[in-house]
Amino acid sequence: MQINIKTSGENQAIVTQLTKKLTGGTKENVIARIALGYSLSTGKRFTQQEFSAYDSQGKEYKDHILFDGQYRDFYIALICQAYGITKNDELIPKYIKLHIDHGLEKINYLFENNPQYTFFDFLTEYFRKGIDMIEDTPERFDCVENRNQHITKSSFSGPIQIKVGYNISTGENIYCCFNDSTRYNNQHIAVAGKSGSGKTQFALEFLRQLYKQTQGQVNFLFLDFKGLSEDDKIKMSDFFTETHTECINAPHTPFPLNPVSFIDNVNEKNKLVGINKFVDIIAKYSNIGKKQQQTLKDATKEAFIQHKDGKHPSLKEIYDLVIESVGDNRDTLTEIMERLSEYELFASRVNDPSIFLNNNYYFSLSGELDSTVRFTSIFLIINYIFNVFTNMGGTEVVDGSRSMRYVLMIDEAHDLFREKKSLEILEVLLRKIRSYGVSIILLSQGISEYNQGNFDFSQECETAFLLPINDLNNTKAINKFLGLSEKDGSRTMRNLEKLDNGQCVSNIKELQKGDLFEVVQYWKERSEYGTS
Repeated sequence: MQINIKTSGENQAIVTQLTKKLTGGTKENVIARIALGYSLSTGKRFTQQEFSAYDSQGKEYKDHILFDGQYRDFYIALICQAYGITKNDELIPKYIKLHIDHGLEKINYLFENNPQYTFFDFLTEYFRKGIDMIEDTPERFDCVENRNQHITKSSFSGPIQIKVGYNISTGENIYCCFNDSTRYNNQHIAVAGKSGSGKTQFALEFLRQLYKQTQGQVNFLFLDFKGLSEDDKIKMSDFFTETHTECINAPHTPFPLNPVSFIDNVNEKNKLVGINKFVDIIAKYSNIGKKQQQTLKDATKEAFIQHKDGKHPSLKEIYDLVIESVGDNRDTLTEIMERLSEYELFASRVNDPSIFLNNNYYFSLSGELDSTVRFTSIFLIINYIFNVFTNMGGTEVVDGSRSMRYVLMIDEAHDLFREKKSLEILEVLLRKIRSYGVSIILLSQGISEYNQGNFDFSQECETAFLLPINDLNNTKAINKFLGLSEKDGSRTMRNLEKLDNGQCVSNIKELQKGDLFEVVQYWKERSEYGTS
């Protein structure tokens, strides 16, 4: 892909003017690259509706001139990171042109309004800001390097054939090998179905088979936002027993995890970045200000310092240091840290950090917890999972099968989709964890919830199952959810007219697109086949 661009006509003169402010002999392609980087640093992100924001009547840059060859991959990587796209995306040249024009415009404004301002001042200021950002609270949800992580995790290297349903006419079994890399680009799954459609029973049967087929080597965490009643727990006791799953009923039972233990507690630079990440998650869900973030950061740093035994501090220890710092000046920070501590949502001590990821858990979030505590605790867990697996490195593809380690299943995912603060974290999780042997399975009541703003979460899930939903007339949304062509979509809509609870259409590769079939249900499978 050649990246040949032209600046806007208005910016052509600005290129020349700004270049003259640089040291003698500097070429105009240098100011273009500076403008590109500066624009990205402002946080500006263009939508496709803004592609015509600048004309192309100005300075022309050929690919090899613009990047001097050696810098090409670097700038493409910046664009890919900013927009969450791959290096082969056809929109990359458009984004580069837009950011160069935008950067030239913004830099020129700085100089026009500051006559004594030199280019040396500009570079010095923004180099300093860049360095500060390394140590400042990360704004993006990304992996924090941990070179001293001592966690072992089992994996399963063979094909995982999950029976997902039955042919309605013949009763023939229908299978999906979701870790078959020759058929599926990732192992993420989206399931949509209204209450009573059978999606949760389908999910439980999926996990039961997963446990059985992998001999428990692929573990799972089931996040349940609605929580389990006492009657529900009794009804699910067989599932818990068969899959060796521990039910954690928050806030009555602590989750067997220290959420700050993803942090490298040996390497000081990595430790600081990890602490900032922890603070960022707390800040995102509790709306604490910059001063409060600094208080939390200082308290967390001190908690690590006080642990001369090399272990990670608990949330209670961090909270105690926050209180010591603020005294009687209680605020939103002390409130959220107090609730996270007093509820004892997380274990204060975890002797073996490998235990959590090598066991199965059902995390029931009781309605007793307010939304701030619920979402903060959930994303502390998700952040931990993301960081630990990313630091483990990717898994191999053996004879066409992706080696699998873990399944994170999120029930009632529409609750997360409604919480705008969580969207970035979910987006990055889906995009970046796919090669690490981790499957994300999202269960939601409809398909509209998956499409949020500029990001459609269902498009990051290779496999989709559509059970009965309230809006079965939205042809466009259904086709997009299932990844169907117009031809496939017409056939699918005819089948959807016959769709009943316990049935679905899917885009699994083992079946013709849009076929209607009966999905497996845990309660039914168990009643017919016992514990087999």
